[in-house]
Amino acid sequence: MSDDFESRLESAINRGRRRAEYQASEERRKELTEEDLKRLHASYRLTLSEKIEKAVHQVADHFPGFRTESVFGEEGWGEACYRDDLRLDAGKRSNLYSRLEIAIRPYSDLRVLDLKGKGTVLNREIFNRSFYAKIAEVDPDEFAQLIDTWAIEYAELYAAKSSV
Repeated sequence: MSDDFESRLESAINRGRRRAEYQASEERRKELTEEDLKRLHASYRLTLSEKIEKAVHQVADHFPGFRTESVFGEEGWGEACYRDDLRLDAGKRSNLYSRLEIAIRPYSDLRVLDLKGKGTVLNREIFNRSFYAKIAEVDPDEFAQLIDTWAIEYAELYAAKSSV
């Protein structure tokens, strides 16, 4: 009996080890490779860059004098709109700068999709934000919604402060 128990015990242990090895190899297979993550990041960047471009252009179209420019390179990929205003008060000259910039930051070893937004109205920074998620867990609709929210918020703040 003890030989039978010993052989069954060793058999069970070996089956357990094989199962653990199989599960570990399945998990490794399911994990995205570095190349997969880079491809996914590029895909999200392209899609969201188009969304950013449309949103920023719509803001610029509502306020005469804004110019737009593409943002690309080390800072990321996106769009910006800006304007310089000259004010003369009691013979004193002052320059007032306003800018909205939204961009997707480049791929990094952090493996996240990173959205950044900066807004300046009449020489005052009104927001400087960043939102990110692991590339494998990105919800593109959430990012698109944030782009719209930031652009609309900027337009509201610009309208309120520039009308004074």
